[in-house]
Amino acid sequence: MSDIIQLLPDAVANQIAAGEVIQRPASVVKELVENAIDAGGTTIKLIVRDAGRSLIQVVDDGCGMSELDARMCFEKHATSKIKSAADLFAIRTKGFRGEALASIAAVAQVELKTRLTGEELGIHICIADSEVISQEPCQTHEGSSFIVKNLFYNVPARRQFLKSDAVEFRHIVDEFERVALVHADVAFQLIHDDNEVFNLPPTTLRQRIVGVFGQKFNQRLVPVEEATDFVTVDGFVGKPEFARKSRGEQFFFVNKRFIRSSYFNHAVNLAYEQLLPKGMHPFFALYLEIDPETIDVNVHPTKTEIKFRDERAVYSVIHAATRRALGRFNVSPSLDFEQETSIKIDPPNPNHVFKAPTIKINPNYNPFDSGKPKTETGSRDTVGAGSSGGLASRYKTDSLSGWETMYEVLAPEKKEEQEKLFEASRDDSDSRKPLLQMHRQYVVTPLKSGLMVIDQQLAHERILFERNLHWLESAAGPSQQLLFPETISLSLGDYTVINEHLQAIRKLGFDIEDFGGQTFKVNGIPADSKNDNAQALMESLISQIIEARSIQQLEPRQELALSMARTTGIKRGMALSAQEMHHLVDELFACEVPNYCPAGSPTIATFTLEEILQKFQ
Repeated sequence: MSDIIQLLPDAVANQIAAGEVIQRPASVVKELVENAIDAGGTTIKLIVRDAGRSLIQVVDDGCGMSELDARMCFEKHATSKIKSAADLFAIRTKGFRGEALASIAAVAQVELKTRLTGEELGIHICIADSEVISQEPCQTHEGSSFIVKNLFYNVPARRQFLKSDAVEFRHIVDEFERVALVHADVAFQLIHDDNEVFNLPPTTLRQRIVGVFGQKFNQRLVPVEEATDFVTVDGFVGKPEFARKSRGEQFFFVNKRFIRSSYFNHAVNLAYEQLLPKGMHPFFALYLEIDPETIDVNVHPTKTEIKFRDERAVYSVIHAATRRALGRFNVSPSLDFEQETSIKIDPPNPNHVFKAPTIKINPNYNPFDSGKPKTETGSRDTVGAGSSGGLASRYKTDSLSGWETMYEVLAPEKKEEQEKLFEASRDDSDSRKPLLQMHRQYVVTPLKSGLMVIDQQLAHERILFERNLHWLESAAGPSQQLLFPETISLSLGDYTVINEHLQAIRKLGFDIEDFGGQTFKVNGIPADSKNDNAQALMESLISQIIEARSIQQLEPRQELALSMARTTGIKRGMALSAQEMHHLVDELFACEVPNYCPAGSPTIATFTLEEILQKFQ
């Protein structure tokens, strides 16, 4: 049998590697921007067209590259970050594997213009499908400019799997924010389809967070500071009242590298124990500095996973630092010194003698006495005296006479009214089964075969879900106009979420329009919404949309219908009247799928008489 194992060509090997390193346009943005940081860039510009499908350009003012380095950087496993295996345990740079540029060049058309600091001319290289098309000197600025065109042009299957422009651009924004948040001393600019999305000057860490997420975050941040012998934790956590249902705005950085760690997330969430309701997640941006020898960043090509030598100790420091920061926030009072100094208090007179207050009473006064009340003052006698025998005499005659007949007259009438009341109640119970709300969470009703329990929140979600689907498919839902329209400013991520579903959101009853500058103007809200705060309503809707994406079996239209149902629906803990319970049950059993909520959880549980009887045996 002949030999069948052969070495793959470099172009094929690079395309295979690209499938793991370059998953979408956001992956290209991450690698190029991180390379610009490693090159010492202080001003980085990101230009994107068609959410990265047509163009991704990153321009920096870093150190630049020589002609040989510009050619070598596109070779697989070619890097300037490490020289030996020992360097893997002292990594301070973003990249080190030497795979990113080779992978990008394998699935896109790439142009590089770069000039080394101090040189007069730069170099211009064009590469497509891992092959160099042209290489020539050029005039360009100091630093580098990478242009990536037609991503996945030679891998049509991968290009077809890309999502909509709104979704892909949201991923690009996520990667851009993760780099911008950790490098507050670097100026960043993001331009999408000729529109400037971000323009972040060098600033402090707190102001960078505010610049990325909006001015409203300035009042939500609680500083975190903790230093130990092996790890330092700095950054900010959010105040409990501003927690959200989605986990989107949670960031861990280790040695200025963004990482994902559910273990460390648990440390932060544990610090918020008893401060947040179940299902709510706080904001945090925590920056860890640790000796590179105690961590291993060479775990995955995306470099977002890190192994720690002593993970438990890091967990304890994060938990303690967060808890201490929240403790200072909750305990320390907020003083308005300007207001305090404006209050003028006259000092007490040291010669003044304070006496206890006294009360004067007349021990001989009796309002039921037929005679004149005996008072110490003549004014009381004068008022009490009269032709009818005095005030007390009139009080007795007018108020106490005939008290026996009062009960003789009222008692039969009251009894008759009560009989009518219970009679009407019995008539109502004959036509409709009695309903009972248990723990303000469940609606309970008896059946011939046992007992039925309905989850009021999940049941209402099913009702509103099918109603919202009807509005999305046919006509728009009813809207309640606001007396004063509200202007809502959102972070770029939230703004993108709303803009992606803007037309559908209008069909659900929102009268909303884009006001420019990551701002929306809300003129009306859904008529059946119990919350008339447009800002809170929109923020809740955004959180629900992000959370609904994790439910795999739902289509985008169903995700929005479910998000709106969860936003405006009744919640567990809400008291319901008998009429509201009957209305809920009637509407639930009028649904196409009454037994399950849109996420797949049951809305109804039944218990047979046999099952109940077994509990007493």
